[in-house]
Amino acid sequence: MPIVNRIAALTDEMAAWRHDLHEHPELLYEVHRTAGIVADRLREFGCDEVVTGIGRTGVVGVIRGRKTSSGKVIGLRADMDALPIAEESGVPYASKTPGLMHACGHDGHTAMLLGAAKYLAETRNFDGTAVVIFQPAEEGGAGGKAMVDDGLMTRWGIEQVYGLHNMPGIAEGHFATNPGAMLASCDEIEIKVIGKGGHGGMSPHKSVDSVLIGSQIVNALQSIVARNVDPLKSAVISITMFHAGAAFNVIPATAELKGTVRTLDPGVRDLVERRIAEVADNVAHAFGGSAETKYRRMYPVTMNHAREAEVAAEIARDVVGADRVNDRVVPLMGGEDFAFMLEARPGAFVFLGMGDGNDCHHPAYRFNDNILGHGASYWVRLVEKTMPAN
Repeated sequence: MPIVNRIAALTDEMAAWRHDLHEHPELLYEVHRTAGIVADRLREFGCDEVVTGIGRTGVVGVIRGRKTSSGKVIGLRADMDALPIAEESGVPYASKTPGLMHACGHDGHTAMLLGAAKYLAETRNFDGTAVVIFQPAEEGGAGGKAMVDDGLMTRWGIEQVYGLHNMPGIAEGHFATNPGAMLASCDEIEIKVIGKGGHGGMSPHKSVDSVLIGSQIVNALQSIVARNVDPLKSAVISITMFHAGAAFNVIPATAELKGTVRTLDPGVRDLVERRIAEVADNVAHAFGGSAETKYRRMYPVTMNHAREAEVAAEIARDVVGADRVNDRVVPLMGGEDFAFMLEARPGAFVFLGMGDGNDCHHPAYRFNDNILGHGASYWVRLVEKTMPAN
């Protein structure tokens, strides 16, 4: 079954919604304008229930089918927040807010789910309940967790939950998923190196050089992936910040390192957390100093459930054809807070190809409006096929 005819007719409208959202990006939980527009649209569509303020600024719409005798309830999730990036895309509807940009396509995700909600509210050709979920603060704010903690799954009795993300580099209109890890856990590390300051020329031998210690720690941390992690498993340790000193001739007493850790396996995550602290502490002591490590777990692994991943792949095949669906895609080391929803309920996450173009989070990133119909049709077929009216 190709793109739904009614969805195809909505493509220009979905694009207009997206362009408006793109012009007015909002960060994290401060998505008040976006959430207000979403709630107004859902009410206009005739959703049976529209609730705001879930997970602070999230929006939930409830659409009941012509029948609800199946008792099934499925959640469909889109994210709404933008990024603190100055836009360089050159599109005529570029951000009007300096320093902010929809550089990850969340405006497109919102528009696709709104299009699906409009169709579902019009037709209601299913037996059950569809819950459309519009989430704030995906970009580092754990808005998915906030919505779950606020009773998202229990309040509406959601049994399964599905998510979708655009993906540059995958052919336009192609889908990809996997029965297992789709995206990595995303954690933050902070290491404070404590030494002893001194004159950089006259008394280096009397100091404990925090810059030297920090440099050795950066190198030593790479041994964890090379020599502690099973080579058939994955991990990334990246030190991305190194701050120390205030004068060219002074050896600083302290230095600060920050970075990120990505893994695809909970056991590897535990191992890496433990070894980072051990390596940093032992290296620092070897040079006469000490190290204090803080490890902050942010997003867990985005782990698809096998049955629901197969359902998602089958629906995608209905929309675009079997030759355009990869149901064994290689996981990516990016993070995604839909992981919290997948921890709460069975479900699956899919990628929708954008074709060639700049990666997400690039200042010249451009969302491809040609995929709006594919995404909205996927949502519609997911509801109608998993909760058939007959």
